[in-house]
Amino acid sequence: MAYKSPVRDFTFILNEVLEIDRYTNQPGFQDVSSDLVGQILEEGGKFADEVIAPINNPGDKEGCHWSEGGVVTGPKGWKEAYKAMSEAGWMALAADPAYGGQGMPSIVASAFGQMTAGASAAFSMYPGLTSSAYAGIHASASDEIKAKYLPKMVSGEWSGTMNLTEPQCGTDLGMVRTKAVPNGDGSYSITGQKIWISAGEHDFSDNIIHTVLARIEGAVPGIKGLSLFVVPKYLVNEDGSLGERNTLECAGLEHKMGIHGNATCVMQYDGAKGWLLGEEGRGMNNMFVVMNEARLGTGLQGLAIGTAAYQAAAEFAKDRLQGRSLTGPKNPEGPADPIIVHPDVRRMLLEARAFVEGGQAFILWTALHADLEKSEDEAVATKAKDYMGLLTPVLKAYLTDKGFHVASLAMQVHGGSGYTEHFPASQYLRDARITMIYEGTNGIQALDLVGRKLPAHGGRAIMTWFGEIDAFVAENGANEAIKPFVDGLADAKKKLQEGTMWLMQNGMANPDNAGAASTDYLNVFGLTALAYMWAQMAKVAQAQVESGSTDPYYATKLQTGRYFVERILPDAGAHLAKLKTGADVLMAMPAEAF
Repeated sequence: MAYKSPVRDFTFILNEVLEIDRYTNQPGFQDVSSDLVGQILEEGGKFADEVIAPINNPGDKEGCHWSEGGVVTGPKGWKEAYKAMSEAGWMALAADPAYGGQGMPSIVASAFGQMTAGASAAFSMYPGLTSSAYAGIHASASDEIKAKYLPKMVSGEWSGTMNLTEPQCGTDLGMVRTKAVPNGDGSYSITGQKIWISAGEHDFSDNIIHTVLARIEGAVPGIKGLSLFVVPKYLVNEDGSLGERNTLECAGLEHKMGIHGNATCVMQYDGAKGWLLGEEGRGMNNMFVVMNEARLGTGLQGLAIGTAAYQAAAEFAKDRLQGRSLTGPKNPEGPADPIIVHPDVRRMLLEARAFVEGGQAFILWTALHADLEKSEDEAVATKAKDYMGLLTPVLKAYLTDKGFHVASLAMQVHGGSGYTEHFPASQYLRDARITMIYEGTNGIQALDLVGRKLPAHGGRAIMTWFGEIDAFVAENGANEAIKPFVDGLADAKKKLQEGTMWLMQNGMANPDNAGAASTDYLNVFGLTALAYMWAQMAKVAQAQVESGSTDPYYATKLQTGRYFVERILPDAGAHLAKLKTGADVLMAMPAEAF
């Protein structure tokens, strides 16, 4: 089965639903038109389909190779694909023109990112981690450091990573032990071990620029004592050329369930020379720029894997002959009917497709707000910033949960064939599972949502979100053709509001109530977000049908959305009921009874 980038879906969302031509007055959009975006996505889709997708499964089977001295080589053909991506300018798509970037809006890069992650999740992590490291340096570094590192990171000549986790600490980064000692010349000696470092070492780029969380000698314990450093694999001379090898290396590779083509490294720093990014003691603040970029990228990755898995399952279901239709043979000349005639197979395919297409819209809608954060209109920028804070944990957790769910459905459609390595379903399921764990587990995302993001600025973000949905419902409530979508959205929003009020009343009195409710609350939020996306898409598709369009795309979009409203959205009620049970049933049992 050959992966096919969903270019039509992306152009529909960008040009018809979000109408990006309306934003030419916003920074980054002045030279962007729907025609240009269409051309970029067509070419990006070809690159993903023709260059990246063919190396995905062979790379999964081969994996990465570590040898003495910390040398890591990637699977066959991956270095060449990375070079082709770099030379074609895809890594520079949304980067700052001041450092050689093309300055495209984040929303365009997000669409391209979904295509590369769908073609190969493991391969997409190399440019993805570089993008995260770039974001952290761009936001926090001095002009001197930016000028030294960013141009070659933008070009793809150099790559980047983020180094947070250590053997004794993952989520609780206040326990970081990696030490930074001032050298007296503005540099620091970095010593410590970092684990699970994606793309930490490889042979794709000339240099690897690590962003490393460490504690300056004498700093206070805990989170407040952490600082962020840029630590290159090779030191960079004043003229920009590469100097001597820094005293750091990959001490080994993790043997993982999936994403085999990505080098997940144990990184050892032995007095490696690094430079401070931003101010001392502001490491977590600065690292959040990197982490938020990575969390959005992880949500994108999980959903993109689901997209590829759905495509494989749909193709298999149309080809695989088993049994006869309950209403009589549909392939009377053959020995059996294709399994797509069976209602339960269609249930799985429609469930997968409804999550995939709703998630694609949610990602791009959120990416638009990442661009609007730069607006010169203070009200627009504030709303966008509020939304990015509120929605990042929802997007990361909900879409990775559903990406894995879709991959599981795809395996079930394949039946026993899917459990073998002869078909792609197994790899998609294995690759998707990590997205629910890294960049902050989905349980942590749920706690972040209810504990930090909801109460921020007195609940301003969630109230603005509710107001936007209410306005859409009021504007479109009289449209009978899309009434199921509008009513479904209104009902989901009502349940989300009820869940929010329950948290306000019960979470403060007993923090365990908030913790116990958090995952179900996030699910209600995710369902409401997708209901809003589907209502917007249905409005546009229905208008096209009513205008006489003969393109079957619009009718198919409405049929898929109808499945979401009728068969998926009712889950919001179950999640609301569960979150309102509180913490008692979870916390009553003594630990030794488990």
